[in-house]
Amino acid sequence: MGQRYSELTPDLTRFIWEQNMFFVASAPAEGHVNVSPKGLDTLRVLGPKTVVWLNVTGSGNETAAHVLENGRMTLMFCAFTGRPMILRLYGKARVIHPREEDWSAWLSHFGDLPGARQIFILDIELVQTSCGMAVPLFDFKGQRQELIGWADKKGPDGIAEYWEKKNQVSLDGKPTGIFEGGEL
Repeated sequence: MGQRYSELTPDLTRFIWEQNMFFVASAPAEGHVNVSPKGLDTLRVLGPKTVVWLNVTGSGNETAAHVLENGRMTLMFCAFTGRPMILRLYGKARVIHPREEDWSAWLSHFGDLPGARQIFILDIELVQTSCGMAVPLFDFKGQRQELIGWADKKGPDGIAEYWEKKNQVSLDGKPTGIFEGGEL
C-alpha cells in the first residue's frame, strides 16, 4: 500500500521513466484547480529531489499562473501496464521562460520542441506512492504528433501571436508571465 518518502529512490525514478504520460496539478489560492495530462518526451529527473518538465504551447496556461502565485505543484504518474502503482511528487516549482538568460541551459535537457513555452523546475518536498489497483490497464500505441505539427506550421511568430491571444492570463484572470513588459 501507500508509502511516503522525502525524495525519489532509484526504483521510483525507474517507475517514472517507464510511464508514457504524467499529470500536473496546480491551483491558485482562490479559483480553479488545474489538472493537465502531459506526454511527449518532456520530463527529466535531475536528482532525488528535482524534476524538470518542458511545457509546450496549449490552449491554456494555468500552471504558469499558479506557479507564479504560490509555486505549489503536484506531478502524478500512474501505471497503466504492469504492477499497479500511483506516484505523486509534491513540491514547489519555479518557471523558466524562453526570454530568460538560462533558458538554453535548461532546454538542453530536452531538445528544442516546436512551441516550447516554459520549463518548470519542481523542488520535491514529499513523494508518495499509493496502490493504483483501480487504475485501468491500457495499451500504449504511441505519442500524438499533432501538437508538434501545429506548432511547426504556426512558426515562432504564429506561436507568439497565439500566446498573446490565449496564454497571457489564467481562467481566473491571473497573469501567466508569458510576456514581460509586453515583449517575448
